[in-house]
Amino acid sequence: MMVLAELRNLMKRFGERTVLNDITLQIQEGEILGLLGPNGSGKTTLLKILAFLLKPNAGKITFRGETVTEKNLERMRLESTMVFQKTMLFNTSVYNSVAYGLRIRKVPKNKIDEKVSKALKLVRLEGFEKRQAKKLSGGEQQRVALARALVLKTKLLLLDEPTANLDPKNASIIEEVIATANRELETTIVMATHNMFQAKNLPHRIALMQEGRITEVGTSTEIFGRLSKTLASFATVENTFSGIAEVSEDGIMLLDIGNDVQIVASGQSSGKVSVFISPEDIILSKMRIASSARNILEGKIVEIIDLGSIVRLKVDVGKPFTVQITKRSFNEMELNLNSNVFLTFKASSVHPV
Repeated sequence: MMVLAELRNLMKRFGERTVLNDITLQIQEGEILGLLGPNGSGKTTLLKILAFLLKPNAGKITFRGETVTEKNLERMRLESTMVFQKTMLFNTSVYNSVAYGLRIRKVPKNKIDEKVSKALKLVRLEGFEKRQAKKLSGGEQQRVALARALVLKTKLLLLDEPTANLDPKNASIIEEVIATANRELETTIVMATHNMFQAKNLPHRIALMQEGRITEVGTSTEIFGRLSKTLASFATVENTFSGIAEVSEDGIMLLDIGNDVQIVASGQSSGKVSVFISPEDIILSKMRIASSARNILEGKIVEIIDLGSIVRLKVDVGKPFTVQITKRSFNEMELNLNSNVFLTFKASSVHPV
């Protein structure tokens, strides 16, 4: 992939407080990059710098192979647009809200009509052109703000917690819009989030942030597969358990996580241990299956979350486990609340935290 933007040794201070410290990061053209970290880790500040709305105190920014300077700053701003967490819309119609940036760029009226129509269709707000933007629901307003950004077709789209505080329906629509804009419009997207499920499924890569620094960069499989100490320090991650471990005579680690639930793990640790099992590594079935996997747990479904093509289930086996399956599998197995199921996973899928 080509590098769209590169940050080198970036630092940003507000007074005596250092908000970003020695940030070095490459953003690849055509990717979705997730900035994942707790509140106050510097995610929003980094997005504002990428939108050329804030200037770093030190460091270098390269955009499309060109070093960003005072001389080309205004031109660079036309290549990047940001959607803030708190939606800011004018007291006017949806059409005027989405068309605003195009008018500033002096786009002809017939082209504006065409572009606004396409953008509203993308965010599933066709026919909303004459509605008052500020009278829409919070989720609809966020979709208008997203349309206003997408209509400009900038090289870089920056999203600050795009689904924070939204209902599941609007959150799902926005996530689909983000994926579609990236896939079909080839828009490079950097999004800040603290939503674990979103971070695992939407971005191509994740940059973990903590206290103004980037501590790790990798694919979601790499970041969540090993559940680094940085991630464990702030994330409420499903299937993270603590208990007392013993090593059996055949060298297998047995971990008692309470409520008569015991997990078999690879490793030689004993005493107090914390582990993580990825929901994607767990096989769910209605009958006990023949498997070489050392862990087979029986329980009941206590929660069902429909996420379109994917369904997330919470299964109580004495301890709550989260499992992810396809909608097709969910329907074929005719699952419901209180359905009895079996969870099967390998000892090698149990990762130490």
